[in-house]
Amino acid sequence: MLELEFPQSPETYLFTDAASEPLHPDRVTKLFEIARLAAGLPRIRLHDLRHTHATHLLQNGVHPKVVQERLGHATISTTMDIYSHVLPGLQETAAALVAAALDAD
Repeated sequence: MLELEFPQSPETYLFTDAASEPLHPDRVTKLFEIARLAAGLPRIRLHDLRHTHATHLLQNGVHPKVVQERLGHATISTTMDIYSHVLPGLQETAAALVAAALDAD
C-alpha cells in the first residue's frame, strides 16, 4: 500500500507547486480533469472523490468518528447527516446484536 508521509496540520496544503505554494483550486480542478481524461475515466468531479471515499469507509465498517475526522467535519452529526443513508442496515444490525446478547443470558 502507498503511504504518504508529510506533516499534517490545518496549514498543510495537499496541492502545491514546486515551491510548496498552494495551487489555486481552479488549477487543481483543471489538472484533475486532464488526468481523468488521460485515464479514460467517466466524468466525475474532484469533489465527488471525497464523497466516494467517505461512502467506502462507512460501508466497510470504519467508525463514523474516524470518517468525520478524515473529512474535517466539525461534528460527527454533520458526517452522519450527510452519509447515514449509505448505512441502511444499522437498525437491523442493532436489533440483532441486542437479541443475541439477550439470548446469551
